[in-house]
Parts: sequence; structure tokens; C-alpha cells
Amino acid sequence: MNYKATVAFDKKLQKWDGFGVNYVEVAQTRDYEKWPQEYGGFSLLSQVDIDKVIEMVFGENGLRPGVIKIFLDSLHQTKENIKDQDDILNQNNYNHEKTTKWMRYFVEKGYEMMKAQGVEMEMIMTMYGPPAHVTKQKVLRGRDIDPSMKLECAKYMVSFAKYLVEELKLPLKYLSLHNEGEDYHRWPNNGIPDDENWAHGHDYNMYWTPELVAEFMPLLRRVLDANGLYDISPTPGETTNWTRFHQWGYAETLAEDEKAMGVMGLITSHGFFDGKAYGRGYGDHRSTGNDVLRNKKPELHSWVTSTSWAQMDVDFINQVYGNIYSAKVNSIIPWALIQRPSQWVGGDPNPGCAFYVGDKGNLEVHKGYWFYRQVSRIGMPGMHVARAFSTATESPIIAFSGDGTPHSDAFTILNVSKDKITFDIKIEGSRISEFNCFRTSFNENGISLPNVSINNGYITYTLAPRSVTTFVGK
Repeated sequence: MNYKATVAFDKKLQKWDGFGVNYVEVAQTRDYEKWPQEYGGFSLLSQVDIDKVIEMVFGENGLRPGVIKIFLDSLHQTKENIKDQDDILNQNNYNHEKTTKWMRYFVEKGYEMMKAQGVEMEMIMTMYGPPAHVTKQKVLRGRDIDPSMKLECAKYMVSFAKYLVEELKLPLKYLSLHNEGEDYHRWPNNGIPDDENWAHGHDYNMYWTPELVAEFMPLLRRVLDANGLYDISPTPGETTNWTRFHQWGYAETLAEDEKAMGVMGLITSHGFFDGKAYGRGYGDHRSTGNDVLRNKKPELHSWVTSTSWAQMDVDFINQVYGNIYSAKVNSIIPWALIQRPSQWVGGDPNPGCAFYVGDKGNLEVHKGYWFYRQVSRIGMPGMHVARAFSTATESPIIAFSGDGTPHSDAFTILNVSKDKITFDIKIEGSRISEFNCFRTSFNENGISLPNVSINNGYITYTLAPRSVTTFVGK
């Protein structure tokens, strides 16, 4: 007997904001003059290869992301604002171009190309870490915020936001407070990172308690408003995974703070998953934190702002499934799309990617690209996640309803097993009668398959082992 599955396009779940991408440039260098770190690798590539990457990401046949993320590293401030005690920015106190050349290039080109295709992207900016003088330790990547410098920290973030919006005309919508700032284990007891601590490979950061997050969000809103950036909203930063967002007290603390809830524009977390053991790094795709905050503010959307490419295979897309259907998110942005691994101190802990750059300027397209493309093209902004069921646990389904957008009803079905699996798939709530199909597996990269027609409401289909197959309504 065949396995059974149902895709119900008329049973709409959360609205979808689109899949996302990012470019990571500077994350760890302590002295940019001595080591101008450039992790993304564009600085080594020929223009031909740069254009190839841009086209494969943002072109009409590319990933077609609806969301883009940009980082604020710790090196943008050229002098302290100590005498500027009000909320109004003095942009002369910052240098937003020195460490961001290739990140800006990637974002500007991508936004331009997607806009030409009629896709209005949304952007989020994450503060990787503040400058040294904002911390109590007065060193780069000091652990604790100096209580007297909270306003300066907020202004540091808002200054880059102002630059992105007013100078580059980019669609910045959200400011995220931190990048895994909950992980206090990353610092020695005195909060001052020593050589051994730096060598471990941690990126810029500062420790953000739940209480600090709740306190800081209204301050950030105040500084945004004082500088005319009314359309940009704070987010609570990005814990390592949804387990920590809930279990470490962030969601509950925020839910109980009326001021923080009042200014929150988006829920954010990383979605790194380790379901093998309950160690310190354990995390799952629970929706508990999202549910707590949406009970207070139902209109809140939720984004995964970084997640592993895993082994760049079907298991990566299985994690995408978990974030969408278990954590109930509205967007997913994997960790760095393009990587020059040698630039990561201590060895890259998440070596999966879509594009690899070697130290000789060689470019490779990795399997992660092709697996991500299976879902990124069918989940466009404005669509809805659709209800889907499968009686084979090893074959979850990710479905999107066109819902009045220019995009067609479509779904992706996984096969994480090493065996072929045959399904009878019931299609409900769609006018589609025929689907285009394409597949990625261990030896196939987005190959086109024969079209499939619906007969008496069903598709019968056999999935290849360790594959992802996508069905796009004609």
C-alpha cells in the first residue's frame, strides 16, 4: 500500500514573508588595519564570478529571496559620542563604509534586482556587537554593557539604520539587538576575552540578559523616533535557537513587559537544531516562545535569522520544515550564503553554504544552493504556508498557497530515507490540475522532471532516496 499525504491549499496557516539570504563580511577581527577580515569572499573573486553569484541568488532563475539580512559589526565608530547626551545622532561620529564594502555591494545589487522583478524585499539589521567603549570592560567583545552607555549603544545601531535608509535607500524594516547574546558561556569569568577565548572562534557580541533586552527595546524605539526612523521596529535579538528563546526566559520576560511588547515589531531567533542529546547546545524547533508573545500580540511575525546548512542535503530542508511547521515562523534566513572558511578564526563551526570561496579566488557552487532553491523559489512574499500531512515521518511536506499573489500554489516533499517511497497525494483547495516538477538529490541539481497531472484529486508519485521534490502549479 502506498503512503498517504494531503496538501490543503485552502487551509492557510501563517503568512509567508519570503526566504532570506545574507552576506557576512567582518565578524571577528580585533584590528582591521592588520587583518581586514572578509569572510564572504567577494574581495577575492573576479567580476565574472561575483556576477554569477548575484545572478544565481537574485536572478529570475535564482533563489529569489524576499528577505535580506545585514550585520552591524563593532568597528563603525570613529570616536565616542560621550558629549552627545541627547538622542539626536551626529553621523560624523561613525564610519559605516570602511568595513562593509562587499556586504553593501551584495545587498544593494540584490535589492535592485528583486525590485525589478516586482518583489519588494524586507531587510533586517543585526548588531553583531557594540564598540569597545560601550562595554563595562572597555575592550572589543567585552561581555557586559556599561550602564552609562546604553544610549550610546542605541545610537550606534540607529546610526547605521539611518545610513542604510537615507544614504543607500534600502528597505530596512527591523533592528535586531544581538547575535546569540544569550550565551554567557562564551566569556571568561571576568568578561574580558583573552587570546584563548578569541581563538575559539566566537564572533563579536555582548551578553544580553532577558531583562536587558526588555529594557533596551523601548530605548531603541525612542532613538529611532528622535531621528525620524518611524517605520523601523526593534526586535528582541537572536538567541541560538528556539529552545533558548523559551527556556532561558526571553519570551516570558518580554511578554510580561508592556513597554517592550508595545514596541516589538518582529520576533527573532536563530534556528540551530541539535536534537540528538540534551547537552548545553541542545535546541529544537518548539513554538512555545512564539506562542507566548503572539498570545499578547497576535499580529507579530517571527523570523529565523540564522540556521545551519547542516550537511547541505535533504536534512537541511528537514530543518527548514521544522522551523516553518513547528516553530511557526514567517521567514527563514540561513547562515552565511557565501563563505571563505579560512577567514573564520579556529575553523568554521557551520561550514555548509551555497557558495564556497577558496583562498586562491576559486568559486564553487555547493549542494546547499540547490537544496535551498527547491523551497526558496516557491515561498514568495505574500503567500501563506498551507496545511500539509504525510503518513511517512521521513517525508514531511512544505506547502505554500498562492492566495491571490502572482505566485502559484506549490509544495515540496522530502524523502530523508535511503529508500524509494511511493505516495498517493491528495490535493485540496486549488484550481491547479497539473504541476511542473523538479528535484535535487545527492547526484541531481534541480533537474526538471515530467509534469504531473491530478487524477480524481490525487497525484501518485515515487520519491527518490534522500531527495527533495518540488511541485509547482501550472
